[in-house]
Amino acid sequence: MKTLVLVAHPNLNKSNVNRAWVERLSKEEGVYVHDLYEEYPDFKINAEKEQALAEQYDRIVFQFPFYWYSTPAILKEWQDVVLTYGWAYGSEGTKLQGKEFMAAVSTGSPEEAYGENGRNHYPMTELLRPLQAMTNLTGMTFVEPFLLQGVNSLDPDDLSVSAEEYVKRVKA
Repeated sequence: MKTLVLVAHPNLNKSNVNRAWVERLSKEEGVYVHDLYEEYPDFKINAEKEQALAEQYDRIVFQFPFYWYSTPAILKEWQDVVLTYGWAYGSEGTKLQGKEFMAAVSTGSPEEAYGENGRNHYPMTELLRPLQAMTNLTGMTFVEPFLLQGVNSLDPDDLSVSAEEYVKRVKA
């Protein structure tokens, strides 16, 4: 399966987790890692280029750190600019139908912080629901997200393990 990984981290060089994931994924055949902040530092996303790129892959992964209960700004901009009526959705918008979609998300807070009794009050499944709704509208299949939570207190060995687990999920 050919996989496009759209990385949205505004400071990837300073990220332990997302940088490690990118470095590990970059070694895999059939996986193209596309850093949106590097490609579009001015946020002027080329819709036609991104659409052509997305059409080449069977699975699309959004990789990002969880920011204010959502994706980083450039990933939302990518959705707004690239996922157009007549291409991604609508009666003739069938270009993404049948593709798989997965989110790969890192959070600073631990898993316990996300849930009815946690300080964030909602589980990650609920907080990521807009991405699932996007897949429904575009005819993609939603794949269970890959989550690494509690990265602020992550052991370096756990980082390596997470990168390997992430590759397995991306390639599954």
